Amino acid sequence: MENICPRPLAIIKVGETFAALRDQRGDFEHWMAAGLGDTRLPVVVLDPRHGDHLPAPEQISGAIVTGSHAMVSHREPWSEATGRWLARLVAHGTPVLGICFGHQLLADALGGEAGDHPGGLEIGTVEVELRPEAAGDALMHDLPARFEAHVVHRQSALRLPEGAVRLAGNAFEATQAFRIGENAWGLQFHPEFDADIMRGYVDQLADDLRSQGVDPSALRDRVAATTTAAQLLGRFAHIAEEHDALATAPPG
Repeated sequence: MENICPRPLAIIKVGETFAALRDQRGDFEHWMAAGLGDTRLPVVVLDPRHGDHLPAPEQISGAIVTGSHAMVSHREPWSEATGRWLARLVAHGTPVLGICFGHQLLADALGGEAGDHPGGLEIGTVEVELRPEAAGDALMHDLPARFEAHVVHRQSALRLPEGAVRLAGNAFEATQAFRIGENAWGLQFHPEFDADIMRGYVDQLADDLRSQGVDPSALRDRVAATTTAAQLLGRFAHIAEEHDALATAPPG
């Protein structure tokens, strides 16, 4: 019987972290690859900002779109093109996970709207609350009703696409997670961040926080482990593995 190699899981790199963090801990794609765990899928990193070709939906097992310091509302050509590609993946049923910028881009590309959050910056370790719709969701089922997650964002998915299902939120951000179709999810929070990375973001944005009357030291002290949120990358890898197995199974 012919052995069929698994199709790659693509990490779509659309931004970099701060240089000081990158020098010590690597970048978004490294944190995400580590969070996927022991997956049988080959992992590839593609950067559309620098001309990397985004493959046809049937050529990959799934895609994860990273965060970015760019803004979806700025409508940069690479961002708009990546959004159109995401819409093709969703139409095909290819598993998609958008994180922070990727979450907002997914919502925008499918007919929603991304833009500045009226409350400004959300940063630190926050509580996320599941909605009832999460109980039957392939990615978020069986999670605790409330769990902690790391966030840092100024923009949000202000309006979800028609047919999208809101899965989680909190008092600041109504849409911390959503699903569109059967296999595409957006997460406003960062499952790839650990506590040290989150503290690093607080440190990098300390002057900005002080200008808004926020004590960065107190915020830093409240950073905690987010083991529940961290599970979601491994869960998504399992979804992509199952999708790949079904798509590459021999007929009959």
